[in-house]
Amino acid sequence: MVQPVEQEVLPLAGFTVATTAERRRDELINLLQRRGARVVSAPALRLIPLADDENLFAATRSCLDVPPDLVLITTGIGLRSWLEAADGWGLGDRLRAGLGRCEVLARGPKARGAIRAVGLLESWSPTSESVAEMLAHVLSRDIAGLRIAIQLHGEPLPDVVQALQDAGAVVVEVPIYQWLPPLDLAPIRRLVEQVTTATVDGVVFTSGPAVTTVVETARDMGRLDALLAALRTDVVAFCVGPVTGARLDAVDVPSVQPERFRLGALVREVVTELPARKARSLPIAGARLELRGHAVVVEREGHETFLPLAPAPLAVLRALADRPGRVLSRAELLRVLPTSESGRRPDEHAVEVAVARLRAGLKPLDAVQTVVKRGYRLVYEPDSTAALV
Repeated sequence: MVQPVEQEVLPLAGFTVATTAERRRDELINLLQRRGARVVSAPALRLIPLADDENLFAATRSCLDVPPDLVLITTGIGLRSWLEAADGWGLGDRLRAGLGRCEVLARGPKARGAIRAVGLLESWSPTSESVAEMLAHVLSRDIAGLRIAIQLHGEPLPDVVQALQDAGAVVVEVPIYQWLPPLDLAPIRRLVEQVTTATVDGVVFTSGPAVTTVVETARDMGRLDALLAALRTDVVAFCVGPVTGARLDAVDVPSVQPERFRLGALVREVVTELPARKARSLPIAGARLELRGHAVVVEREGHETFLPLAPAPLAVLRALADRPGRVLSRAELLRVLPTSESGRRPDEHAVEVAVARLRAGLKPLDAVQTVVKRGYRLVYEPDSTAALV
């Protein structure tokens, strides 16, 4: 039995959060763990090494042979990676000089910082940090006959390219890094199962292609409907911004997004929204008991105690908490117990064991009462709520 942890309860303690990030994966995991989350990592993408990217080399040569009039820089890491790749090909100095003769637009602060770090200066940047606003700004002028280079950030932007071409521009797409599904899909398959069984509380997406990989993997597994149903109800989806969120919108899944499209802002949104949406608080046996994912927090006399619980006693507690104060029979509790790893269904003795483990886990709180010949109930005290706040 895991011992109670009597210390400051971190905001994400008790919750399990899945991440699909590849780039900055370790940073994201660390940020979530420092706030108490249990983290499941299932990278949904892999990057093509720039030095091996023939499309990037061809686009770079095109920009050198016929310099563009306008360059759209969408990410700071994209510009830095482009220049690093060009240096590796012996074309870095020529590329920097060529960009210095172009009008340069930056999508956001990181793109602006990268532009200025190489001695260039942007002419304009959207307040929304969105590609859509960049496109609207460019289309507000006459661009017929102009040559426009657009630095892509991991995936094609066919609608943007088509709109520029329809306005008469010649467009050069610069694919700085390309995202492809991972070679090993086993972690994504496990993630699909974890989402469909609600053994994770939230999933963090930092790119649109990661959403696509998870959705398509679920489709291949025959689990798409279950995945989408879970993301609409039991599991909270977090997206770094609207471009990523649009992939979930397309399959009618809501997502939580920060106002600023930054990793830190995304984690702060998880810290705020996950407990607000997933934690449940009940006045039980003279204390306040809060259910959080795979654990509970007991608040009594101004002190909080963090109590991790095993799956079976946790399942019993959740069933009792769904109908606080009401008696549930052994047969009713039997239906909520998880199956064993071998797939064997538990019997009524397993209910008694789970209740005993639940009582031991909640000690010294006497929260579960036996009702002779009927079953079990929580010692629910709604009238004590005001005194506990």
